[in-house]
Amino acid sequence: MEAEGTKVLKLNTGNPGKFGFGLPESVRAALAEHMAEAVPYCDMRGMGAARKAICDYHTGRGIKGITPDDIFICNGVSEAASMILDSLIGFDDEILLPSPCYSLWSNCTHLAGATPVFYRCDPNNKWNPDIADIRSKVNDKTKAILIINPNNPTGAVYSKETLLQIAEIAKEKNLVVLSDEIYDRLVMDDTPYDSFAAIAPDVPCVTFNGLSKSHIICGFRCGWMTFCAPNGELDEVKSGVTKLAALRLCGNALTQLVIPAALDDDASTRAMLVPGGRLYEQRKATCEGLDKIDGVEYVENKASFYLFPKIDKEKFDFESAQDFAMQFLHECNVLVIPGTGFEWSEDIRFRIVMLPEPEAIAKAMADLKTFLDRHRK
Repeated sequence: MEAEGTKVLKLNTGNPGKFGFGLPESVRAALAEHMAEAVPYCDMRGMGAARKAICDYHTGRGIKGITPDDIFICNGVSEAASMILDSLIGFDDEILLPSPCYSLWSNCTHLAGATPVFYRCDPNNKWNPDIADIRSKVNDKTKAILIINPNNPTGAVYSKETLLQIAEIAKEKNLVVLSDEIYDRLVMDDTPYDSFAAIAPDVPCVTFNGLSKSHIICGFRCGWMTFCAPNGELDEVKSGVTKLAALRLCGNALTQLVIPAALDDDASTRAMLVPGGRLYEQRKATCEGLDKIDGVEYVENKASFYLFPKIDKEKFDFESAQDFAMQFLHECNVLVIPGTGFEWSEDIRFRIVMLPEPEAIAKAMADLKTFLDRHRK
């Protein structure tokens, strides 16, 4: 469509730099002042100063007993996910993943030769994981449980009670917990947030984080994983990750230069999350637009910039989420991802990425209302 000259509003990908979000000055200065330090290969786990800054960050979040040697800086959480799953699971193994689920994790599970088993997150409980469903799906093949908190695609922040219940299952069944927390600096409304490894220090856990979203540098591919295992339970897995890290020599050293400065600069991130800040105002514009549409329900996100609304299939003529998304694209030139793209098939849902300016996202929601009115039964 774009090749033919059609302008498409892309509400499908979380890429803030494409919507006018600027590079924080702290990041710009760190890159400019230390560029020469990134000329040689660095440690396969990452630059020492960067790993120390990451260690201090997670210690400040309540994680105990970690050192810089427990941290691997990767080319985004994408590479970290691939490394950990290739080291942790294999053929005949299973891993519990949330539904809805960010597809990075399910795809990496398939590539590792294992089987993804999806547990349900409950929209009627603020998208918290269904503990009974998790427990019912653990068996002798299960190796790990993945938590995505704050969540993509729902924007949910899990309750401490839910996290502790998952910890109990992990302890009972001798499972590793993988906790994707890359949106932990984008929590809004003073919502309480707990890092899993901080509240469950006796559960072997690998925590994933990065700067792509909080500091608007997706293209820097700056992510990491942190091993936390009280009794060395993850030593063999860490050895596997070390071999994979050595295989690719090191992560991008140039972008690692900005990690200490970025983690020391939370002001630029917080400014986006309060009234008047872009993410706050864009969420407001999106929700106000959806509130005007009969037949659309949603759970307001408490973090990140995603919503996962439901379309009442009894009121509209869509055959599926895919059908809805394709017709919305071709009739209104707005691109969203259908819920099936996140391993969700209970009802018709789609993910909205709330990154355009408030006026643009408000117009998109008005276009959605007009579009849906045309498709009412």
